[in-house]
Order: sequence, then structure tokens, then C-alpha cells
Amino acid sequence: MKHTSLRCLALAAGTLPFAWPLVANAADDAVAAAAVADIAGPAADSVVVTGQRSAYRTLAVAGATKTDALPLDLPQSTRTLGADLLRDAGVTSLSDALDLASGIARQSDLGGLWDSYAMRGFTGDPNFGADYLVNGFSASRGYNGRRDVAGTQAIEVLKGPAAALYGRGEPGGTVNILTKKPRFAPQYGLDLSYGSHDTRRVAADLTGPVSETLAWRVNLAHQDGDSFRDTVHTERSYLAPSLLWLAGPDTTVSYEIEATRQRTPFDRGVPAIKGRLGALPVTRFLGEPGDGPMTVQSVGQQLFVQHVLAEGWSLQGGASYRDSSLEGYSTEANDLLADGRTLRRQRRHRDFSATDRSARLELVGSATAWGVRHALLFGVDGYRFDDTRVQLRRNPSAANPYAIDIFAPVYGTVAAPLALSIDTVEHQHARAVYAQDQLDLGRGWKALLGARLDRYDQAVVNHRTGATNRQSLDATSPRAGLVWQPTASTALYASSARGFRPNSGIGIDNNAFPAERSRTHEVGAKLDVPDGLSATLALYRIEKDNVLTTNPLNTDYALPAGAVASRGVELDVAGELRRGLRLSGAYAYTDARVTRGDNTIRSGSRFPNVPRNSANLLLVAGDARASLGAGVSYVGERFGDVAASSDFRLPGYTTARLLAAWTPAPRWRLALNVDNLFDRRYYASSYSQLWVAPGSTRTANATLSYRY
Repeated sequence: MKHTSLRCLALAAGTLPFAWPLVANAADDAVAAAAVADIAGPAADSVVVTGQRSAYRTLAVAGATKTDALPLDLPQSTRTLGADLLRDAGVTSLSDALDLASGIARQSDLGGLWDSYAMRGFTGDPNFGADYLVNGFSASRGYNGRRDVAGTQAIEVLKGPAAALYGRGEPGGTVNILTKKPRFAPQYGLDLSYGSHDTRRVAADLTGPVSETLAWRVNLAHQDGDSFRDTVHTERSYLAPSLLWLAGPDTTVSYEIEATRQRTPFDRGVPAIKGRLGALPVTRFLGEPGDGPMTVQSVGQQLFVQHVLAEGWSLQGGASYRDSSLEGYSTEANDLLADGRTLRRQRRHRDFSATDRSARLELVGSATAWGVRHALLFGVDGYRFDDTRVQLRRNPSAANPYAIDIFAPVYGTVAAPLALSIDTVEHQHARAVYAQDQLDLGRGWKALLGARLDRYDQAVVNHRTGATNRQSLDATSPRAGLVWQPTASTALYASSARGFRPNSGIGIDNNAFPAERSRTHEVGAKLDVPDGLSATLALYRIEKDNVLTTNPLNTDYALPAGAVASRGVELDVAGELRRGLRLSGAYAYTDARVTRGDNTIRSGSRFPNVPRNSANLLLVAGDARASLGAGVSYVGERFGDVAASSDFRLPGYTTARLLAAWTPAPRWRLALNVDNLFDRRYYASSYSQLWVAPGSTRTANATLSYRY
């Protein structure tokens, strides 16, 4: 058992470079000693491990290289949102968490059904929510609703393209979510929350051993309540059981399940009247309460195995399987008549479902050649994604306008019978090989080289027309980066990479879309002071071709916007100004434009929902007994219509938050969070002048936590 315990020690400390999917606990503790005590147990009592805990910072970044790389060694901008920061900020959803990082802008979220954001201006596939990974596996293909953070240990915001490791994706960056892992020391926690609009939430985090070689963990959360929006009631549930098995002296197995269910009315927000916002209260709901809730469900499973082959070399691999669905009725704005108060509406019924299967196998090790230290990774992976979409739709007509008075709404109008508008099945199949080399060149110089070759096949069957479209493509995605560390706490870096992203679906002409191709160049500087602040300043330029946007002539379809580009400056700062004074801050300047458009998408037009300037700051003072903090967020003016021929804009806004926590006894914690402290009216995102999502009014939330 001694060999196994020492392996637990290495896993806990994060010293095995291949162990990153299994060491998410270290992101919480940040101290190897604490992780050893929890995982290795009494057998490790004779081993002394030293480390540091530094607030709002991380000692390693997992997803950038699929190894536990130090942030200072990476030729890219990264930001890890750890458990301590998420707790202090009172964050319960992925969207709220990403508001703390630089260069991320909220996008239209399909009536409140899923997370949608742009990173450095790029949003991803408009058919689904924004891209993200869970423990290095894609988890955003399909219909997954708003992601709860109850089972989240840390969120890694990895700027720049990740195609050299992960294949298809956005050049703006990737979000990698590290889930909480089982522990071999019992630990149980319960959180009870109550807040504005009669919102109630319960969350539990339970973990412990089954035996000396098997540990379990269960994370769960349930939240329900009304909204600042009239008649809108939302329920969300999350359940995530997991197991960690030490299968032998050199083998570790991790298995976890995530099941989510969300029920909420489809809510497109409020319209702008003749291009102007503010005439309607942000509370006004203009759908039909009688439509009932839209239901979004997802069940995902992950299996990951790691095996030590020899000194310095290991084999790791795993598989992911996820079923998801979206179903329900919606009533959505169609057009506003000339009187400025009569809104004609359309009605839809969506019945979407998807299955996503993926697997990967990787060889990881290190070697020294010609005086240069190499950390090597070789891998193969593949996925199969099947997406079925059936949509019924009825647009308004003179005979049946299905209208509502936006100033004095009366619900209960009946639409004309629905007709089939979409009936498609799409199959995606991809496989790839990739390699990566992290080189320690000596004298403060480090390099990162990587490349990936993808083969992608797509077939779209349109049952309405009987047509089938197929396409196949190959893509090579290289990246290279160089780091110079003039001192132990500073680094300068430069990187260049290419990426691709197949476009799903078909256009209005019934043809498949060409894949997006991107090129990215980035330079930056980093500071990482022990027991102090870490900071990253990045400058970048991204160019991309074959980008899809929604076709304003028929919103059931997309069209390629031609070529786009984004350039900008980003600054992220986190850590302690002094003992007991924690800081999280971010600023971004983003200039994202269409560089080659057409009559619908004009050249030179800015991306919708992407502000030129945005910033946030959170400052918390106190210790484990009591703390008090405040925050402020600024989002600049944005264009608000996917049809770039429109000059409709969302005004900029600034909101403030207040947070406090008190620990009256070692096992108890009481926290109070107030968002939008001054009750400012603002608009978070929009899809068009008719579909504008207001930001929430002032909300307060109190949470009582118990740990034992």
C-alpha cells in the first residue's frame, strides 16, 4: 500500500504532469500538503510537503497543454477562476463566472436557454451555446442549458486558439471546466440560499472513501424561483456523482456523471421602439405564459484512465458520452407595427435532441536531447455527433396577427396552427492525431511547439426536401510559442497559431457551409509574485474566414459573413495586495469587425454584443472569520443587431455589487451578496431590435453554509 499512497501524494501535489484531469482538488487547496492529507491519508504522514496558498491565483494550468504547466511558462494568456474567487463573488452559473475575466462578452442566449458568450469577439456555432470543455472533453455540442457551478472546482479561461490540441474551436479562446474530484478523507457540505424574487437554492457537496482504493463524491444543486421578468419562473437541477479508483500501483481510474434539467419560459426580452430602448420597463414579458416552460436536459458521462508505463512516461485516455435535448413552445416578436405599440408575434415548437460521443488516447513523457529538456505529448482522438432538429413555426399574417399591445399586454391570444419548418438530422464524425513539445532551452528561455491533423466528415439530411448534403475536409492546425523569463517572477512571450471550425447545418440554399479558418498572433508579458499579485498583459490579432451569422432574411438559417478580424489588448490581475486584501480585476479593448462582407453584412461593421471597452474589479478585505467586499463592472456601447446594415446599439452601463461573509463558528458561514446595487437599468445582450435581453434589476441573496 506504500507505493499506492506515494502515488496519491504525487497526484495530490500535482507533480505528475499527466495527472491533470484528476487533480482538480489542488485548484481549491492550492497547497499540496492539504491535498495530501485529504487523499493520501495516514500513510503519507511521514512525507513533508510544503506549499503556498495564494488567494485568487493558481499554481498550475491544466487545459492549455494537457499537463500541469506553470502559467509563467505558457506563451499565451490564461486566467483561472478558482473556488475561492467564485465563492466570494457568489457565483452560481458559468455566465456569471466568466464576467470576471477579460475579453468575454455576453451574447444572445436563445431566450435564456443556454450560456452564450464571445471571447475576443468570437461566439462559435450559432446553432448551440458557447464552446467549453469539461476536464478537456468538449461538453458544448448539443443542448446543455445554463451550466451550474455546483460541481466546479475551477474554470480555466485559455485565450487564443486551442486547435493544435483540441481540434475544432474558436480562435478567441477556450474555457476548460475542472470538476470536483472524490477525496479519501470524508468531507460534507450543505448550502441553503434565499434571495430576491423568491429564489431558493439548495446545494450539497459530499465526499469520502469506500475503501483504501476507492473514493466517491456527489455534488448536487436545485434552484427555483421567479424573475425580475413578469410571469417568468425558472427551475434548474444539477446532479454529479463521481468515483476515483486506485486500480493498482500505477493505474488510476476516474468516472463521473453530470445530469442537468432546466425548465424556464422562452423569453426574447423587450423590443426597441424605432431603434430606442427605455420606453418599456425591463420587467415586461411579451411572450405567452400559456406556452409553458421550455425543457432542456442533458446527461453526460466521462471515464478517464491513467497508467504509468515507466520512469517519466505514462499512458492516459478516456471517453465521454452525452445525451441532450431541448423541447417546448415559444412566442417571439416578429415585427412592430408603425403605431409603435402593436407587436405581431410568431409561434414555434422546437424538439431538438443530440448525442455526442468522444474518446482520446495520449502518451505523455519527458526526455533530454542535446541539452534541451522536452515534455512530450502524442495523442489520437475522435468524436461522433448526431443532431436531430424538428421545428414547427407560424409567422403572423393579416388574418391572424397574433399581436399584443406592448404597453398594456393582455395574454391569451391564440396563434394559427403551426406548420413544419425544419426537419433535419446532422451527423458529424471526426478523428485526429496530434503532438506537442514543451522545450526548456535554458537561461530563462522556453518554447512550445504543437500540431494536429484533423479529418472531418459531415452529412445533413433534410427530411422536408429529401435532400442529403455531405462534405469532408482535412485541417492542419499548428502552433508555436516562445517564452523568455528574465527573472523568476516575470515573462515575455510571443505565439502564432492556426485553427479551424467546421460549420454545422445548412444554408437557405440547402447547401453545407465551408469550414471556418483562422490565424492568430499574440504577444504579452506576465508577472507572478509569490504571496502577491499575478498579472497578464496580452496584445493579439485574429483573422478568420467563412464565419456564420444568422440570415436576417430567414432566421431559421445562417449565412457565412465572409472574413472577420479581431484585435485588442487585455489585462488580467488577481491575488493579494497585502495580507487579507484580495483583488480580482480585468480590462479589455476589443476591436472586432467584418473585413469582407456583402450587402447584408457590411464590411467594416462591428460584431454584435462586443464592446470596445469592458472592465471589472472585485476587492475583498478580511480573513476566514469575516470579510467585506465590493465590485464594479463596466461594459461599453455595443452594436445590437446581427444584420450589420442596422445601426442599432446597446448603451454602455456600469453596475456595482456588495458582498459580505461571516463565520460565527468553524463549521458555519453566512454570506450576503447584492448585485446591481444601485438598481441601474441596462441591457445585457440582443439579437435584433426586437429581441433585446434586459439585465437584472437589483438582487440580494443570502447563503447559509455548513461544513463537517
